[in-house]
Amino acid sequence: MADTGLKHETWLERVPTLLDECAAEWGLRLGEPYEAGAAGYTVRADLPDGTRAVLKLIYPHREAEQEAEALRAWDGDGAIRLLAHDAERWAMLLERCDPGTPLAELPPDEGLAMLIRLLPRLWVCAGAPFYTLADEVEWWLSYLPDEWERAGQPFERSLLELAMDALAAQAASQGEPVLLHQDLHGDNVLAAQREPWLVIDPKPLVGEREFAVAPIVRDFELGHTKEEVLARLERLTSELGLDKERARWWTVGQSLAWSVDGEVMHRNVEVARWLAEAA
Repeated sequence: MADTGLKHETWLERVPTLLDECAAEWGLRLGEPYEAGAAGYTVRADLPDGTRAVLKLIYPHREAEQEAEALRAWDGDGAIRLLAHDAERWAMLLERCDPGTPLAELPPDEGLAMLIRLLPRLWVCAGAPFYTLADEVEWWLSYLPDEWERAGQPFERSLLELAMDALAAQAASQGEPVLLHQDLHGDNVLAAQREPWLVIDPKPLVGEREFAVAPIVRDFELGHTKEEVLARLERLTSELGLDKERARWWTVGQSLAWSVDGEVMHRNVEVARWLAEAA
């Protein structure tokens, strides 16, 4: 992440000004905001020609640093379209999804089937300016031990070391690199009109396909028992023709890396433990 030194509270104070500036820049008529997220602010917007859009302001952070570039690369194929981008303000004008119902509201089997259909469409060839999966692993390894200590050692040291060893080994032995959405789950796919479902909120990386299933295997809204997690891993890797073992260890690694960010995400730890024990 580019270290902006900007605290979240300070950024929130700037949001009204950013909204006014973006509305003036793009000639927008702003409507009702969406439910506020931890890392951004989104509001309905209408363009001068009547196009219905969404204005998204992003709190500057590493995972979203290249979000606009990912949407450009996908060019609306399975994902929302980027209409305009202001890099200085971390602002994007996006295609609006109507009715916007999240995929998470489908029965788990139906939601998983749709994610399996969408994933290969996102696996396009890409290079710069995206962070690589190896870059991301290096970053995770740089902070994981300290964050684990600060969080009060919330899980066993042996699991932490196992995950870190697996991350380092897999980062150095990847297959063909493609563009990845490292936060693809049921709340980041919305019902739309142009297509039945469109992907939103990419946190892009370039790396091997096996990594792409990690957030789906971990998605507690699809069922959060050891049996359900293992069944998702089996179905995803089987139907997508992926290496199950590599996908398993990527899920262990990312789940722990994302488990100690400010607060302990206990579900992530449980998934990592279940998968580590499944050898």
